[in-house]
Amino acid sequence: MKSTFAMFLLIFGTTATTTALAGARDWRITQPVWTEQHEYQFGQFVTKLGVAVENRKCATVTECLNSSANMFYGTDPGGIRYFADCADLPYYLRAYFAWKMGLPFSHATGFTANPAGPEDFNKDIRYSTNGNSVKYRRDLLTKKNKFRITTYPDAVDFLNSDLINSVSTAAFRMIGDSQGTTYADFYPARLDRTGIRPGTVIYDPNGHVAIIYRVTEAGRVLYIDAHPDNTLTMGLYTSKFMRSIPGQGAGFKNFRPLQLVGASQEGGVFVGGQIQAADNRNLPAFGTEQFYGNQPDPSGDWKKGKFVFRNQEINYFEYVQLKLTNGEPVIDPLLDMKFEVIDICSSLKDRVAAVELARREGIPLKQHPERLPVNIFGATGEWESYATPSRDARLKTSFMDILAQSQKAIQKWRAHDRTIRYNGSNLAKDLFAVYSQEATLCKFSYTTSNGDTLLMNLEAARQRLFNMSFDPYHCPEMRWGARMPKELASCTDDQNKKAWFDAQKWLRNQTERRYDVRMDYTLDQLSRGPKPGVGTESAPSIDIVGYLKSQM
Repeated sequence: MKSTFAMFLLIFGTTATTTALAGARDWRITQPVWTEQHEYQFGQFVTKLGVAVENRKCATVTECLNSSANMFYGTDPGGIRYFADCADLPYYLRAYFAWKMGLPFSHATGFTANPAGPEDFNKDIRYSTNGNSVKYRRDLLTKKNKFRITTYPDAVDFLNSDLINSVSTAAFRMIGDSQGTTYADFYPARLDRTGIRPGTVIYDPNGHVAIIYRVTEAGRVLYIDAHPDNTLTMGLYTSKFMRSIPGQGAGFKNFRPLQLVGASQEGGVFVGGQIQAADNRNLPAFGTEQFYGNQPDPSGDWKKGKFVFRNQEINYFEYVQLKLTNGEPVIDPLLDMKFEVIDICSSLKDRVAAVELARREGIPLKQHPERLPVNIFGATGEWESYATPSRDARLKTSFMDILAQSQKAIQKWRAHDRTIRYNGSNLAKDLFAVYSQEATLCKFSYTTSNGDTLLMNLEAARQRLFNMSFDPYHCPEMRWGARMPKELASCTDDQNKKAWFDAQKWLRNQTERRYDVRMDYTLDQLSRGPKPGVGTESAPSIDIVGYLKSQM
């Protein structure tokens, strides 16, 4: 069996071979047009990285790109940092691949928020109400200096600083205009296996980005995402990724193919010219069905658009899975339960690393700030690096999702719905068996304040999920929702931090990540109860065990 890299050489020939093996810092454009073959190979590049993360062979951007998981491993010059957070990751992988392949690259660097009402609280362009438009772009081109000497972009400097310092989730928050020189870097993907594939990006309007590395035969979408600490994690696409108004561009999107035009060729390298992007009308994988449904509402209201499959209206996430199924489009509730619990397990293990990083950096030993950040989900500094409110909200949504999906599957099975594939006699019992098995297999541990190791499993985490603190200034025991005195004995938190923990219960109950409200409350203000849009009185049910037992 030939390696992925060897197959890559066979597919693309000597030009690609020379480019891929080059160790220079120069970005040399030797292939002026992104073709479907390049898009496929980019997907394979991402797939190999994703599989390595899934199998826990690497856990950071640095480890993955500096290992055999990288199909270009061993070809880089020194000095590359291999660093990316969630917004950077798709751009970083795309740019790295383009450099190695000798392809053109361009990206948006400046944005303007689309007009919104004066009542909007959040002026952060990453969370603009009506999305953004591109204002400026940067093209990486080979040029001639005043002495007529050919000069190349420095790929290492670009990847290390220029790119990651100019990319944010603001670049994803648009539906995908393709006109003029201020075109969007992405276009919305069609809901099928042509449009959604390895290399497709997923944008959550609550400020998170992931990139797909595999679409299973059963239509399940697997992705990798990066975090501020440079870690890489894998996950399963579910309702934890929100939908929103089309202008915000939430959902699936692909990089827009580029071509270099008007360049001269010198020794196999293209010099000068300008970069142009493919128009939406010429992209077979373009589609807006994900925004408006396959039966759009005549009024244009995206919320009223319907997703209809085989004359039956279903929810968006079921529709995506059925459309992506390779073969007979049906849903296997037992397989889905297994996938979703494995996904939650992966998220819990990734949370271990996040909490441990804060402990090692001594954050729990610091005094608690007098106020929360202006917005806990979109913060900066220590809070952005070490807090987990968004990560925890996605975990809660995932548990809510398996409960909702189980309820719906049992209801449909009892109604003899043909989209449900199940041949047993007691779906609730079998779903419980799958959940119990996977939850028991999901074991992990965290390090306490005094350095001891405490073992947990997924079901234990579910039972204490809304008691887990997202606040990085709390001790690890509080971060993991400890309630028993024995477990809490090693916690170093003082009475002030314990008061903060009690006051934050409203925020822990909240699963919706809101960026449009102020949250910079003092302890006294927060302790008085939920505020408009900030916190909820009670936590939603995630009792999958109780529900399934009641249905047996």
